[in-house]
Amino acid sequence: MSSRGATHAHPLQGVLLILLAAAFFASLDSTARGVSQPGPGWGVPVLLIMTVRYTVQAVVMAVALAPRGRAAFLSAHPRFQWLRGLLLLATSFFSFFAVSLMPVPEYTAINMLTPLLVTVLAAGLLHEKVSALRWVLVGGGFVGALIVIRPGSGAFGWVVVLPLLAAATYASFQVLTSRLAGADSPLTTHFWTGLVGTVVMWPVLGLAAAAHGLDASLAIAQRLAPVAWLALLACGLLATVGHLFLILALGKARTATLMPFLYTQIAFAALIAWAAFDHVPDRWAWVGMAVIAGCGATSAGLNMRRPGAATPTAAVDVLPE
Repeated sequence: MSSRGATHAHPLQGVLLILLAAAFFASLDSTARGVSQPGPGWGVPVLLIMTVRYTVQAVVMAVALAPRGRAAFLSAHPRFQWLRGLLLLATSFFSFFAVSLMPVPEYTAINMLTPLLVTVLAAGLLHEKVSALRWVLVGGGFVGALIVIRPGSGAFGWVVVLPLLAAATYASFQVLTSRLAGADSPLTTHFWTGLVGTVVMWPVLGLAAAAHGLDASLAIAQRLAPVAWLALLACGLLATVGHLFLILALGKARTATLMPFLYTQIAFAALIAWAAFDHVPDRWAWVGMAVIAGCGATSAGLNMRRPGAATPTAAVDVLPE
């Protein structure tokens, strides 16, 4: 057996880990939605959620990498890491604002258009040949999104632009990652993702606080309940550990085996929304979610079967935020 085959010799463990990753990311979205909602001790600003989320990741990964020495923190392509980190930060920005304004299951389904948008970007930017089947899947995915959104129905309004933008920025992130896969180790890249977000978000948070007024900003921080601060820390831990589960999963099984299981995030999001927010998607939303999941999972599977697509590094951060 080859070393790559030996690395991927535990598909069942890989599937279990990918399911845990999907559950953690659905929990992250739901927690972010919960802490951002108005209420006594709650109503956490989205910029604060983002700042804590990335700071926790940077700190956790710094502690994890410290025993390996200084070399573990160094990137062979820091400019790539910065661009990659900024794209993921933009994805988080659109995602956290989206889940603060719309139900998480519907947001998750629309955001799962990412593999289909990767196909479009690969054709337009990388001049890759796209088969007729892939274009059918892209069209089918967007039909599914229209079923969820139902333009003109007044179901969500302008808010649906946010998950669409999140999917677009994340697809760009994926294309960049696949082009430069293997530049650094996954754990080093995971640290840099947190570092870039931390370095950018603290000054942004400071500027927002200054614009809002120091006294008003302090008042917002003081009125947050202790459980809200714990939930903020949970957002960072859910994001960090969720990505670590994904990295471990990709070391246990081939990417083509695992990618379809990422769409269980829609089911996890629906279950948490029902338990925590008493929200159940309507019949047409379920139909749209099923169409998106079917087309997206098929497209992801086809993408992973391309020549050279078996390298797991390219898919280390398939799930957003």
